[in-house]
Amino acid sequence: MRIPVLDINKTPLMPTTPARARLLLKQGKARPYWNKLGIFCIILTYQVNPDNQFLVIGIDPGSSFEGWSIVGTQETVLNGMSETPKHVKKAVETRRTMRRSRRYRNCWRRPARFKNRLKNRSSIPPSTFARWNAKLRILTQIQKIIPLTDVVVEDIAAVTKKNCKRWNSNFSPLEVGKQWFYRTIRSLNFDLHLRTGYETKDLRDRFNLRKTSQKNKPVFSSHAVDAWVMAADVSGAKQPTEHGLFYWTPIRFHRRQLHRLQPETGGIRKPYGGTISLNLIRGTLVNHFKHGLSYIGGTLKERLSLHHFRTGKRLTQSAKPTDCTILTRIAWRTTHYADTRQSAFLSRLKS
Repeated sequence: MRIPVLDINKTPLMPTTPARARLLLKQGKARPYWNKLGIFCIILTYQVNPDNQFLVIGIDPGSSFEGWSIVGTQETVLNGMSETPKHVKKAVETRRTMRRSRRYRNCWRRPARFKNRLKNRSSIPPSTFARWNAKLRILTQIQKIIPLTDVVVEDIAAVTKKNCKRWNSNFSPLEVGKQWFYRTIRSLNFDLHLRTGYETKDLRDRFNLRKTSQKNKPVFSSHAVDAWVMAADVSGAKQPTEHGLFYWTPIRFHRRQLHRLQPETGGIRKPYGGTISLNLIRGTLVNHFKHGLSYIGGTLKERLSLHHFRTGKRLTQSAKPTDCTILTRIAWRTTHYADTRQSAFLSRLKS
């Protein structure tokens, strides 16, 4: 595993080893930093001349889980696995139901818009856009801490139907979403490379790597292996030097609603949702004197709700803002899984 390094102006430099990062922190030549993905980085306190090398990121899209891998000419910098957002479709339906029900009650509502404003315009369904946009947000966050040059994506294809011109060319949200994703990547000045599914299979055979059938297992061989072989095919790496990975789960922040869906005792509907808790943005990573690294959730009786940095489990509902040291804002819960092969080797040595 490599530690991302930023210069004084937060410009990404070549990542370093954990041992050197600890030495720089101990000598006061660097300070700690977490980005929105929850990845630990260091920011140098002195000026250096960048000497960046060729780094390629591979992306293996999926319906539930996605694989990520950053590969240089020899070393593997980072592996990742992320969950895709699945709540958008149901959330949009709930919002529409609440909006329609308010029109029959004596409360505030916006005027009905019966004219379809998106008629004759190409658009992406909200649930599909959320998934592709999540990939883009992860990519942009990695770009801010690691000097990437090329992007390799597995070009997934929708199921086609014989003699169905409209379905095959226009109807599939998958096709519309991925073309938007490709255009956006090119607009970020990346060199985009595409690989088909059978090409990824051939690359796994060439590198003599296997893929597990347990797609939800947070290991290198589930999804990151496909991302690695695609990136290594472009960068020229011979074998993966890192099998550990980061597991990213998006933190869901509920939209601000006029009130809760169900009224409480007395017919009172309390307000619900939002992104601010006691003038602090929800999802802010803080260091609490008792609970350690955690992020801010909701608020109750002028107290903050803190959640575990990795699991999302609520730790307390009575934290004072003055007891929290603000670090940065995160949008994903992050868990690092070490190399299982290396851990097994070390356990055998200890025994």
